[in-house]
Amino acid sequence: MINERGNLKDKRRIVIKIGSSSLTHRETGELNLYKIEKLIRIICDLKGEGKDVILVSSGAIAAGRQALGGERPKSISEKQAYAAVGQARLMMVYQKLFSEYNQIAAQILMTKDTMIRDISRYNAQNTFDELLRLGTIPIVNENDTVSTHEIQFGDNDRLSAIVAALVGVDLLLLLSDIDGLYSDDPRRNPDAKFISYVETITPELMEMGKDSSGSSVGTGGMSTKLMAARIATDSGSDMIIANADRIEIIHDIIQGKDIGTLFMAHENYDFDLMEYIHTSY
Repeated sequence: MINERGNLKDKRRIVIKIGSSSLTHRETGELNLYKIEKLIRIICDLKGEGKDVILVSSGAIAAGRQALGGERPKSISEKQAYAAVGQARLMMVYQKLFSEYNQIAAQILMTKDTMIRDISRYNAQNTFDELLRLGTIPIVNENDTVSTHEIQFGDNDRLSAIVAALVGVDLLLLLSDIDGLYSDDPRRNPDAKFISYVETITPELMEMGKDSSGSSVGTGGMSTKLMAARIATDSGSDMIIANADRIEIIHDIIQGKDIGTLFMAHENYDFDLMEYIHTSY
């Protein structure tokens, strides 16, 4: 495992997914601007090393909730309204902070329909490729404003893995509110064992996935992260689940430190992204 961790510094194209609970203050649900600024600084530094970085960012609904007040929206129409307000606010924050480091952020909003339809999937892939060629930092989120149950991804864990497969990245970082994969939910079972390395995702491993999101703003539990790991590793990307409580761990992970759970990419000649999308939702 030492060699596998050491190889992470050579990854040239990276997707970083960060959840709503990692971008907001736990007590209030307000955007944590200090943490967002540190995240942006790290991404810009990775860009300075010559790496391509795509950020899959939750937080639109949370930002809308911050602006409009009230409890977490429950119905799709409420979520769409909050997202319409919050997405603009969130991108305004990203654009402003990235510009301070002389970097250009670009917004890409997707629904499951984007991937299912051949033409829109092809266009999305070309857009990603061109944005990266131009040196921008694509910021991806689900298009909650127009999505319905039939066309929504539902969580950004799997969305980030689908983006990783579509663009052909080397490494997917899932940053959340949990240290990595455990044999059971560590919040409920103090005897749960931490798993730092996964070479192959087995059916038994998938059974460990339980809905374990402990946040009032997050949506993805461990089951969605394991599904993301299947998509990412089968498409040729290593994946790491790590805790975003200390955002500087991104640098530590890239430098090969033993942090989080590393899922190893493997060759799967039968990999079909469309089949994964149809069977995992």
